[in-house]
Amino acid sequence: MAVAAKILAENIPRYRSPWWLPSGHLQTVYPVLLRRLPLPPYQRQRLELPDGDFLDLDWLRQGNDRLVIISHGLEGHSRRPYVVGMARLAVAAGWDALAWNFRGCGGDSNRLPRLYCNADTEDLHAVVSCAAARGYSRIALVGFSMGGNVTLLYLGGERHRFPAAVAGAVVFSVPCDLKGCAAALARPECRIYMRRFLADLRAKLEIKQRHFPALVRLDGYENIRDFRDFDNRYTAPFHGFADAEDYWRRCSCLPYLEAIRLPSLLINAANDPFLSPSCFPSSLENPQVGLVVPEQGGHCGFPPLGNGGRYWSEEAVARFLAAL
Repeated sequence: MAVAAKILAENIPRYRSPWWLPSGHLQTVYPVLLRRLPLPPYQRQRLELPDGDFLDLDWLRQGNDRLVIISHGLEGHSRRPYVVGMARLAVAAGWDALAWNFRGCGGDSNRLPRLYCNADTEDLHAVVSCAAARGYSRIALVGFSMGGNVTLLYLGGERHRFPAAVAGAVVFSVPCDLKGCAAALARPECRIYMRRFLADLRAKLEIKQRHFPALVRLDGYENIRDFRDFDNRYTAPFHGFADAEDYWRRCSCLPYLEAIRLPSLLINAANDPFLSPSCFPSSLENPQVGLVVPEQGGHCGFPPLGNGGRYWSEEAVARFLAAL
């Protein structure tokens, strides 16, 4: 039996949501609003990239020879509670942790007239290569939402080039089908999330406009209502895609799942308000990819039954690391 399938069958406990958080929306929002964790003693490294840009890496090192690399979600960063909690879990399990920030997410705007997107497997490869050069014997990847999609896209599409130390991955709340996810977030019940994303992205674009006034325009931004509008106007032209449809098609991890050759767990809650049915690849035949679909959990949520308890997502990763 493949390692991922064995973990799925034997080591991942069933998630039980708190009775007072009965919906996917509440399970999504609760950790964002109420989870508070002290910032760990990260050591910041600025990784220069071949194209002249940079990534900010936040290390949590304890002298271990194994490393967990954590990729955050859209408009996230290394200080988000779900990232901090996972970094602390890794150290407690005897691994070092590296929480990297996508371009422009580490606190400083990146240098080039572009943002970050689901196509950034090359950036993840730069982070993994940087880590492997430090001599780690095992590297596990953990990704949330967009970071999970980039992780699986990397493992399936770049499998002939990543370092031998990479041992597997656990990803949560993954928009495996970006077009379906964009449609899900365009629904009226998801308007509050969409407004938040668009407001946060506008703040980044305003900085870009000051540096590149001829390339970045914000007139009419208030008319953007969803990711189809945003990706057509900004993501696609900034990153070399014809339009939103071209971007979604080429950067969804769904077609690459069968090509993954390392043990990987894909964990998507059935009540995740961000995901469409197409983000749950139930017909997946690759034994190296274990699909786990808890009934509850929300998007990057999985809050514990009691205050102060370990989040279920961290427990799932702890079991995975132990199996590796």
